[in-house]
Amino acid sequence: MNWERLLSGKRTGQSVPSKEEHDRSIFQRDYDRLIFSSPFRRLQDKTQVFPLPGSIFVHNRLTHSLEVASVGRSLGNNISQFLKDEEKVKNPLVRELGSVTAAACLAHDMGNPPFGHSGEKAISLFFKIGEGQKYRELISDDAVWRDLIDFEGNANALRLLTHQFAGRRKGGFGMTLTTVASVVKYPYASGTKGMKKYGFFQSEKETYLRIADELGLEERPGMPGVFMRHPLVYLVEAADDICYQVMDIEDAHKLGIISAAQTRSLFLAFFDSELERDRLERIEEVCREVTDTNEQIAFIRALVIGKLVRECSDIFITNHEAILHGEFKGSLIEALSGAAGEGMKGCVATGFDTIYCHPSVKEIEIAGFRILGSLLKEFTHAVMKPEEHFSGLLLPFIPQQYSVKPDAPVHHKIQTVLDFVSGMTDLYALDLYRKINGQNVTARRFGAFPTK
Repeated sequence: MNWERLLSGKRTGQSVPSKEEHDRSIFQRDYDRLIFSSPFRRLQDKTQVFPLPGSIFVHNRLTHSLEVASVGRSLGNNISQFLKDEEKVKNPLVRELGSVTAAACLAHDMGNPPFGHSGEKAISLFFKIGEGQKYRELISDDAVWRDLIDFEGNANALRLLTHQFAGRRKGGFGMTLTTVASVVKYPYASGTKGMKKYGFFQSEKETYLRIADELGLEERPGMPGVFMRHPLVYLVEAADDICYQVMDIEDAHKLGIISAAQTRSLFLAFFDSELERDRLERIEEVCREVTDTNEQIAFIRALVIGKLVRECSDIFITNHEAILHGEFKGSLIEALSGAAGEGMKGCVATGFDTIYCHPSVKEIEIAGFRILGSLLKEFTHAVMKPEEHFSGLLLPFIPQQYSVKPDAPVHHKIQTVLDFVSGMTDLYALDLYRKINGQNVTARRFGAFPTK
């Protein structure tokens, strides 16, 4: 792979790059299209890890994505400087690596359904062991069925960005191919041998193959169908890892799940007591001046993120040739060493041992299973049996962009429902669940709502 091809101004849905003149760069325009889009705004009411409480603000998918974009921009700018200074890349778009990485970071979670990762599991199990099993005999393509029983938010992000929904323009968001490729963390389809996750549904396979061909993304030797990652994927992945691992710790502290002392200890572990003595003394000095515990932790957390950005940039630069040749193994975060590596291991262990098994997290998972299972049951039946009376009551809830013709293949009808359900916010899914199960009507009948 080479940067001359990897950085492209061509957009999805276009055969040639646009020649329009703009004050903003092409990648800045990608960023702005995402910021102003409805799917991105809906991330404000999608669970990151914790349920969205009323009195203590923790991260949702939108605030997480904005922070990832900020970190991604810093990583991209560092690599841009390296490529300009050391590699002499001639492609003028190399100056915009910060912008394209930030744009890809904004988009990286847009395909995730409501209720966090449990939403993905709820969709998968509905078809694998739930009532959705009955559609298996109607879908002859094993690969398409795998997309349903192992629903993947990463693949759904690519679909959301590139698919032409009903009444919408060709190419979806019309993003640059470089931005789209930088979102695809797992550049292969479902069911690929030895791979747990995947990056695109069968419905977007041809789209991804065209992008790979245009940008020069090659298949891995001896692994047909498995492509080398676009190099910027490593930066997007690192920005995501940095933000959710570190910020989950801070959120857990704000919610009282872990103590202030434990939080400080986890963050201070990122700094070597000998090699970074000056930095640790600076932290002590600030903490003597600032007595607010939350501010102390926020200050240390900011230094942790700054250090991780520098070290991940250095790892990318050191392994630049291996990354371009598809030979780099693992992630930038996994390659951390020394105090930074140990600090990250401590955060990961605390996440699994204390945070992600907390009752408040499990509660949202339980709710997600119950709510999404019910919505999938009712709406898949409605699109399959539109002539039934109750189906006629439900179908108007599905927006026009997700409409499907009566004679469409079964898997197209089902995927339409998944487009609809996965795009919901947590609260909308809960509200619709209540409506179709008559709970709002019951509440009004017994006086839970004021009546005239």
